[in-house]
Amino acid sequence: MKASKIAYKPVGLALGATGGALAGAAFRQVWKRLGHENDAPKATDEHRSWREILIAAAIQGAVFAVVKALIDRSGAVATRRVTGTWPV
Repeated sequence: MKASKIAYKPVGLALGATGGALAGAAFRQVWKRLGHENDAPKATDEHRSWREILIAAAIQGAVFAVVKALIDRSGAVATRRVTGTWPV
């Protein structure tokens, strides 16, 4: 395994954790702007409709996927700038 791949492992883990926190915050903002209360419905909330639960899950999944792609790509580009090699 190349040294750059080994060096990128902890960076990738840190970026992943940061990305998860950012995605959660972004989703909460999107959910509020859509006119809903602060917290998205949980799948087991009996007072919420199927429609609301599934819409929240779809939006949350999309936000997390976009933020993950943004963070992963940015980390790889930064690694290439520093080391001269692509991390994966």
